[in-house]
Amino acid sequence: MSNSVYLIAGLGNPGPSYQHNRHNIGQMVVDELASRLGSKFKTHKSLAFIAEGKIGSSKVVLLKSLGFMNLSGNPVSQVAKFFDIPTDSLIVIHDELDIPFGDIRTKFSGGHAGHNGLRDIIKYLGNDFHRIRFGIGRPPGSMEVAEFVLQNFSSTEKKELDVLIAIAADQVEKLISEPKILE
Repeated sequence: MSNSVYLIAGLGNPGPSYQHNRHNIGQMVVDELASRLGSKFKTHKSLAFIAEGKIGSSKVVLLKSLGFMNLSGNPVSQVAKFFDIPTDSLIVIHDELDIPFGDIRTKFSGGHAGHNGLRDIIKYLGNDFHRIRFGIGRPPGSMEVAEFVLQNFSSTEKKELDVLIAIAADQVEKLISEPKILE
């Protein structure tokens, strides 16, 4: 990994009605990172909000799409192209059904596991990028996945959410500040 500019994309859906949904955890983590960096989001021509800052000696570009989750690929690829950021310097933060709530894992490359936001990014950029996978667990009973991910976190989950968002942001900072992890 020779690049010292990283694109950190927090997946989610636009607008206040989605703001606290499980599917928007990526954007919540990116908001935390922007707060830590003292950066403000501004509209970019790529149909995304971006904020810039530094983690250690590396420049970072934080991204929140202005479009819906399932159409994340175009804004992410446009911002990557604009800033000349290679795919292996992309970190995508997203919700993960197959991981229990409260478990946060990092991964490089791989498939989309049915996640439409990842599917669209892979369509545009391939799959060789880093992921921060924020576990939200499976829906209870026979609830549909779409209904579950578009609900706000439960009151029990909300009690832990701020700490978990901070841990996920710490994972992003660790990936960037310890480049051996990225190789």
